[in-house]
Amino acid sequence: MTTKQFIKNHPGKQLFVSDEGFVKVFGDEYTKAGILNEALNQARVEETDLNIPKIKAIEVVDGKWSIVMDYISGTTLSELMKANPEKEDEYLELFVDLQRTVLSKRVPMLNKLKDKMNARISAAKLDATTRYDLHTRLDSLPKHYNLCHGDFHPSNIIITSDGTPYIIDWAHATQGNASADVATTYLLFYLDGKEALAEKYLHLYCKKSDTAIQYVQKWIPIVAASRLTKAKENEDAFLRRWIGVVDYQ
Repeated sequence: MTTKQFIKNHPGKQLFVSDEGFVKVFGDEYTKAGILNEALNQARVEETDLNIPKIKAIEVVDGKWSIVMDYISGTTLSELMKANPEKEDEYLELFVDLQRTVLSKRVPMLNKLKDKMNARISAAKLDATTRYDLHTRLDSLPKHYNLCHGDFHPSNIIITSDGTPYIIDWAHATQGNASADVATTYLLFYLDGKEALAEKYLHLYCKKSDTAIQYVQKWIPIVAASRLTKAKENEDAFLRRWIGVVDYQ
């Protein structure tokens, strides 16, 4: 490994730039299987025509597993939205269009979204009646095979100096129902304290994709429950409130 320039700490990870590219160094809480699965997810998505960083190497240095990938120089869409609030609608249009492009792809070798959600609901600290209700609702929703990012948020979009958008962080990629991915993004905006933006995003996505808002809303309690197992302490109560919403209006 060449000399690395530290960028920042990320929960459970450290991020660097080196001569090799962008380096993500994982902490001890990450299993070898989880790290290799993250790299495999990204490598499989590379086979589409989406603009994403390409995996260059998987290394172990000083006992720490690392993924090395292309370094994408630019500014995140989240930073641009914060710096230019007058352009929020323009940036949101770009964001939704990018997500729709992602969701139009197929990557058949990825894990199934429903399988992942069912496993997480089973592992969540919820009473048996609530778990049963969530499993039943999840099983009743249609099976689709769209490429789902799983953490689609403006902070995971990098805009290069020539205006090209790149989508990063494919650790949670699965194949499944597009509306589940939209429900996830909706909750991520809420977790950021951006309720108005969450509502604007949801209405714009549904308008552009001709999707009923009520259909996306059916996924929100399920998505909230599936996130409980890895929720931060300050997120737990928020997610549990959404799980309790049976008929969200």
